[in-house]
Amino acid sequence: MLFCIGLAGALSRRNAIVVLIGIELMLNAANLNFIAFWRHGPNPEQLDGVMFAMFSIGLAAAEAAVGLGLIIAVYRHFQSTSVEELDELKN
Repeated sequence: MLFCIGLAGALSRRNAIVVLIGIELMLNAANLNFIAFWRHGPNPEQLDGVMFAMFSIGLAAAEAAVGLGLIIAVYRHFQSTSVEELDELKN
């Protein structure tokens, strides 16, 4: 359910910050699934699920830092965080 909320937020909103938050929600839902399937799996002594979750947390932190940096740069140039107004970047 958390993944669906993040997906709906990422696809339906036009604000770049809300899209980034939706992507973060989807990554957190994946982390919860990694931990749950690891804990209730056939071999919980191996730390496979935990390692995937730790890698995903690091990836989410890097994605948030780069994404916020890009949003700040775009806001300084266009004075807007609307995704629809950024079609000028295609040219």
